[in-house]
Amino acid sequence: MSKQYEQLAADVVKGVGGRSNITAARHCQTRLRFNLADYGKADKAALNALDGVAQVVESGGMLQVVIGLHVKDVFEEVEKLLPNKGGAADASAEMRKFSLNTLIDFISSVFQPIIPALSGAGMVKALLALLVTFHLVDNQSQTYYILNFFADGTFAFLPMLLAYTTAKKMKCNVILAMGTAAIMLHSSWGALVAAGDPVNFFGVIPFRLVSYTSSVIPIILVILVQAVVEKWLDRAIPKSVNLVFVPMFTFLIMGTLSLSVLGPIGSYVGEGLGVVFDWLSTNASWAPAVLIGGLLPVMVMFGLHHGVAPLGSMQMASLGYDSIFGPGCVCSNIAQGVAALVVAVRTRDSKTKQTGYSSGVTALMGITEPVLYGLNLPKKYPLAGAMIGGGLGGLYAGITHTHRFATGSSGIPAVLLYIGDDTMTYFYNIIIALLISAAATAVVTFLLSLKFEKAETATKEESKAAPAFEVPANTVAAPVEGTVVPMEEIPDETFSAGVLGQGLGIQPVNGEVVAPFSGTVTQVADTGHAIGLASRDGLELLIHVGVDTVEMNGTGFTPKVKEGDTVQAGQLLLTFDRKAIAAAGHPDVVVVMLTNADEYGKVTCAPAGEVKTGAEIIHVEN
Repeated sequence: MSKQYEQLAADVVKGVGGRSNITAARHCQTRLRFNLADYGKADKAALNALDGVAQVVESGGMLQVVIGLHVKDVFEEVEKLLPNKGGAADASAEMRKFSLNTLIDFISSVFQPIIPALSGAGMVKALLALLVTFHLVDNQSQTYYILNFFADGTFAFLPMLLAYTTAKKMKCNVILAMGTAAIMLHSSWGALVAAGDPVNFFGVIPFRLVSYTSSVIPIILVILVQAVVEKWLDRAIPKSVNLVFVPMFTFLIMGTLSLSVLGPIGSYVGEGLGVVFDWLSTNASWAPAVLIGGLLPVMVMFGLHHGVAPLGSMQMASLGYDSIFGPGCVCSNIAQGVAALVVAVRTRDSKTKQTGYSSGVTALMGITEPVLYGLNLPKKYPLAGAMIGGGLGGLYAGITHTHRFATGSSGIPAVLLYIGDDTMTYFYNIIIALLISAAATAVVTFLLSLKFEKAETATKEESKAAPAFEVPANTVAAPVEGTVVPMEEIPDETFSAGVLGQGLGIQPVNGEVVAPFSGTVTQVADTGHAIGLASRDGLELLIHVGVDTVEMNGTGFTPKVKEGDTVQAGQLLLTFDRKAIAAAGHPDVVVVMLTNADEYGKVTCAPAGEVKTGAEIIHVEN
């Protein structure tokens, strides 16, 4: 949908000084916001001259390029040109920009791409366990031997896969990274480890005898360092011999560092994690499954699951099974699916029914994003039911030390992953855990629905009732009570200059915004501070609470409607905390802009003075 804005995005990026000058970029309801390394490089005149740019403002420590209400589409194209999308940032810069979010992003980027391989290998292991359990294959046969290394190949050469994904994330040569992993996995090194005799490189550099087969931490640590070394070599060695000597010195330096320092450090960390996992499995087996089972939806909302899920893979590489993430995850997913199905049965809304049935079944198969964001989170009470049910199922799985022997699906098909160690005990226990999750979720969600579905039905009936106040045709009523601020006095250059249309501001006396006419919600800002509306007679309106309040990232704003909703005049659209806005240092004036004012011959706005909610503030004539 945003393809039509490719050229505009390219011109904007060029105008702000090029991609290398951009340190951060985002958008609000109407404008692109750039943090630049050097603001002097930005060509404001060129930006202002672009067809599609309404105005350029330098404010709040950033350069703001005003686009209009379609800014989201433009940003989609701008985002593709940012440094972190195209590989301009070097590895050392990646390592310097450390935060919890960057750590989670790094872990996710390294482990997410290898999930298909781990899942495939895991399902082969599950199939092999079934064949042995039902005496279809003898565990001493060649068939067993061959199927076993079909499954184990991925895990044995896991460092090779991680070298590839880590190198991709660090933007260094993936082939050289895999070459370094090959050094660590080479059979000759394995023979030295098996022999057990001390190894001293050149007679002075000791190599710790560690097998890196199936390991996780060592290769990640090695490639983090290799990314820096490789880029340093690339700069230091003349381009004429770069192709030959950069790989040669990379292998010599990293081969030595990986077997003498980095690999052993990584192995110590891995061994330490193994001790922690072993302790948890013995002394607090219930804790991880309860926490994941109960809190996974919240983790998904904040992206934290990307940082937690790899712990299961690490435990599997260390101990041969996963009790950290898998059991709680499957309990949570089943609970979310059941919660959605209960809502589908209980609701009277046909669209909600359809969403509940379809996304509920999908969640039972292990895919929960549609049900989480499409139903459980918006309605809230099924999310509460799912978290309680998932936690209780996780508690049973944890107490019974239930664990899976391979990674893979986290839905109903995942039960096969719990067959292993020549026993069906874990398989039976995970089924019981899932039944507990489903039953508890169904009961809690049903009980909550008795209150919330009734309340929602009442709310919908109220919304169908007559408007709270009558609004004449071609008229905008005041969405808040307060004092009218003429457009030219609004403390924001873009609004006061009429770049986005014609309108006014209202200095509010409370924190409620209501619909200024009957119509449709066309946009709701992700941060909740702005709402777009279209009236039944064609008026297009933007209600923007405060100036630069997008920087508050949603704090203090609570939208009561969503995009696509039909609203009646006087219906509550959003609430906002005036104290929070003041504490953040922003004016809390509510801006009301008629964005399609140029379609009308005459636009009349109310003069400065007190105004009550529902009073006429804008009227248009053709």
